[in-house]
Amino acid sequence: MARRFRLNLYPLTVAMGFSLGALWIALAFPLPAQTPRPPYPWVSSYDSRESAGARMSPPAGFEREATASGSFAAWLRNLPLKKGRPQVRLYDGRLKSNQDAHAAVIDIDTGDRDLQQCADAVMRLRAEYLYAKNAPSFIHFQFTSGETASFTKWAQGFRPVVNGKRVTWEKSAAPSESYATFRAYLNIVFAYAGTASLGHELKPADVRDVRAGDVFVDGGYPGHAVIVIDTAKNSRTGKRVFLLAQSFMPAQDMHVLKNPASESSSPWYEADIGPTLRTPEWTFRPEHLRRFSDTD
Repeated sequence: MARRFRLNLYPLTVAMGFSLGALWIALAFPLPAQTPRPPYPWVSSYDSRESAGARMSPPAGFEREATASGSFAAWLRNLPLKKGRPQVRLYDGRLKSNQDAHAAVIDIDTGDRDLQQCADAVMRLRAEYLYAKNAPSFIHFQFTSGETASFTKWAQGFRPVVNGKRVTWEKSAAPSESYATFRAYLNIVFAYAGTASLGHELKPADVRDVRAGDVFVDGGYPGHAVIVIDTAKNSRTGKRVFLLAQSFMPAQDMHVLKNPASESSSPWYEADIGPTLRTPEWTFRPEHLRRFSDTD
């Protein structure tokens, strides 16, 4: 004998009722819009006329390459600069011994400890961009020991406990994503990460495709790292050029580098670097170029 099946529509009706009710509530009582974060929160007021993009004009015949709105490349291009060409100062206020390496000084704090050196400056810029973009889950760096230090974990109140070469995380602070909490996180990253860990963390990139946000990293003890903050192209010849920024040892003002190969002290470097890239205080090779794997 054939069995008869009865379709029970009650659960479906209830589910649809809840879904429609939730939709009505969402439309009638929308959540408050999230307050956008300022792109460069460390400056009291931002003047676009004093940005790297406004002041670091490309060589004759070159035009800046297009960047996506809101991208890391666009953010780096618009970094605030200090007016004129001030001297580079160390973290303790003393003058850097070499005052011939820079074309401009980036308007960003160094801190009062010898922490924000070369690789640290790169990580600071990357993290500041992601923090401004409200993308905390993308803020993470490797310690030299290999452990990952994520801002998300730090913001939840966890703090690293270092025992020899072993790092564990224990919850010992109140949850917070404030800017002060973020800066405290970066100081720990600066203390336990460096060029070796940064070079290991980033993926190799082809210098022929160099982009703003790429990093030349010579990982070592000591090593050095500089970051590409802008690019330009000559549409007639196809040649490309880029700008570099760095901090150094001891921790010091971040600055836009001069090109020592330029007779006019231009800050622009040719993308066709040949076997080496010579900067005022370090020489890199094409295989030193690295790229952050996280997307913008």
